[in-house]
Amino acid sequence: MGFHELRRHVEYKAAWRGGRAVLADRSFPSSKLCACCGFRLETLVLDVRQWTCPGCGASHDRDVNAAINPRNMAVSSTASACGGQGAGPTRERRAKPVRRSRNPIAKLSVASLA
Repeated sequence: MGFHELRRHVEYKAAWRGGRAVLADRSFPSSKLCACCGFRLETLVLDVRQWTCPGCGASHDRDVNAAINPRNMAVSSTASACGGQGAGPTRERRAKPVRRSRNPIAKLSVASLA
């Protein structure tokens, strides 16, 4: 399965359950962004696996921090304290709604037919 098919499937399932899929932009700085305070490093070379945030002093593992930041971005972009849309950067994609069968017989179980 390619990435496009996986993305399409996730968007479909999210819409089917009444939610939505939030996609991070390709240029989202997940490794360079402090998950605690939001401080963004200008440069972070690939061989640096651990770094300390100059803003808050938190110590970060590069891979763990890169996994936490997209989750924080998705949470901040889908909800806010006031109940409206969040302030995070998102690209909104809507999936097609699921067609429901209008046939009442299709809803009957095997046990109810006996």
